[in-house]
Amino acid sequence: MTLKSLIPFLLLFAIAGNAGSAELRWKPGRFGRITQQENGRILTVTVPQEAEDGQNCAEAAIDLVPYRGTTVGFRIPIRAEQVSKPLHNYNGVKFMLNFLDSTGKNQWYNIKHCYGSFDWQELSFAVPVPPDAGTGRVMLGLQESSGTVQFNLSRLEIKTIFRPSQSNYRITYPEKIRNTPPLRGVMSPTRNFTLDDWKTLREWNVNLVRAQLCRNWGQTDTDLDLKEYDAWLDDRLDHFEKMFKPGFEEYGLRFVIDLHSPPGGRNSSRDLRMFHEKKYADHFIRIWEKIARRFKGNPAIWAYDLVNEPCQSTDAPYDYLSLQKRAAEAIRVIDPDTPIIVESNNWANPGAFSYLEPLEMDNIIYQCHMYIPGSYTHQNLTNTWGEKGAKQVLVYPGWSDGKFYDKEMVRRELDPVREFQKRHNARIYVGEFSAIAWAPGAEKLLADYIDIFDEYGWDWSYHAFREWEGWSVEHEGEDSSSLRPAADTPRKQVLLRGFEKNLRPSPPAEKR
Repeated sequence: MTLKSLIPFLLLFAIAGNAGSAELRWKPGRFGRITQQENGRILTVTVPQEAEDGQNCAEAAIDLVPYRGTTVGFRIPIRAEQVSKPLHNYNGVKFMLNFLDSTGKNQWYNIKHCYGSFDWQELSFAVPVPPDAGTGRVMLGLQESSGTVQFNLSRLEIKTIFRPSQSNYRITYPEKIRNTPPLRGVMSPTRNFTLDDWKTLREWNVNLVRAQLCRNWGQTDTDLDLKEYDAWLDDRLDHFEKMFKPGFEEYGLRFVIDLHSPPGGRNSSRDLRMFHEKKYADHFIRIWEKIARRFKGNPAIWAYDLVNEPCQSTDAPYDYLSLQKRAAEAIRVIDPDTPIIVESNNWANPGAFSYLEPLEMDNIIYQCHMYIPGSYTHQNLTNTWGEKGAKQVLVYPGWSDGKFYDKEMVRRELDPVREFQKRHNARIYVGEFSAIAWAPGAEKLLADYIDIFDEYGWDWSYHAFREWEGWSVEHEGEDSSSLRPAADTPRKQVLLRGFEKNLRPSPPAEKR
C-alpha cells in the first residue's frame, strides 16, 4: 500500500468534526476528501455523472446515548456546485443521521430539496432521539446526484435544543370557551371567499373555518420585503373582514385567523426566518397587534392562530415558543378575550407535544396537524417513492414508514397530544388533517382520525375546502394528472358524517 493510498485511511483517524463535546472520526468515502483550508476542515465530495445512482457519502459514527429523550439539532455550512436534481426530494445533497430504533428498524433524518449551485449557507434538521438510542451515523455527501458539494466540518454542530417538558401548569378557560362543544370544520381556500362557499359549508353542517393568510407556500426566501408583505396582508384582512360578517351572521360560521405565511418566510432549512432574525420577529409581533386591534370584539372570530406549522431545527434567538408567547402577550394587551392558538414545533407535529411547554397563560388553545403516516397521506405527491420513477401504492390499514398503521397505531401517534391535554387541561385543535385523493383506503384513515378527535373532544378542520384538488373531497383520480370533479366520494361521506355531529348536543371539551 502506497502513502497516497493510505491518505483516506489516515484521515479517518486524524480528522474530527466538532459535535459538541463529542469527536466524530470521518471515513471520507470513495469520492470524498478532507483538506485543511482557511475557513476550517473542508469535506469535498465530487461525484461524476456515471456514478450518481448510488449513495456517495462520508460517514462518522456518533454516540446517541448522551442525547437520549431529547430533540437534537444538526447544523453545518454547505456549498454546492452543479449538483443534479435527484429523483427523490430527500436525496441530492445528503446531510443525514441514521440509527436503528428499539425494533431494529432504520430511522433516517435529513435535509430535503437540496441540489443545484449555491455558496456557503448553514443547513439544519432536528431529530427526536429515542430513550433507548445507541450508536448512529452521520452522513455527508450526495445521493442520486452528480456534482460537487462541500461541508465545513469545523463548524458542524450537534446539540440538544429541546428537552421533555417538566411543566404542570393547568390552563383555565372562560365560561364561554369552556362550554363550547368541539367545533368541526375545514381549512379555507387561499383565493377570495365567496358566498357560495359559505352556502355550501352551511349545507355540509360546518361551523368552523380556518381562514388562511397564505401565499408562496412551500417556497423559501420569500416575504422578505416587509412593505410589500404588509400591502398584501392588509388587502387580505380587508377581504376577511368583509366576508366574515355574512359568514357568521347568515351561515353560522366561526373563523380562525391563520397566519399561514409569516414575515420573512422560510430559510433554506425550512425554518421560519423570524426565529433567527430580529427584523422579522419584531414585525411578527406588530402584525398580531394590528390584527387584534382590527378584530377585537368581532363575534365571527373564534381564535387567533399565531403561526402555521412553525419549524425550528436548531438554536434560535427567537425560538418557536417564546416568539408565540410574545405575540400572545401583545394580543392580550389589546384583546383580553379572544382565544389564542399556539402550534407545536416541527410543522405542528403531534410528537413535538412531548417537549411543548404550555404558556403560563389562560385561554390558550394548542394545535397539532395530522398527516401520519406521511408516506401514505402524501404518496406520489412530492416524489415517486419507487426505484427509477415507479409509483409505490400504499394502503390503509397497512404498512407505511416501517409500521403497520391501523386505528390503534394512529392513536399511539397522537398519544403525546392526548397526554398534554390531560396534564395541562388544554383545549386541543387539529388544524389540519388529510389524505391524498388517490390513496387507497383514504376514507378509512379519515374516519379513524375523526373518531379519535371526537373521542378526545378536540376541535378539528379538514385540509382543505376547494383549495388544491388533490386534497379536495369533491375530486377523485388515480394521480395528480387525472384529478377530476366528483359529486360524491367516500372521503366526502366521511366528512359529512363528522359534520353531522355539529347538529347534536355534545359535552364541552373539558368534560372529555
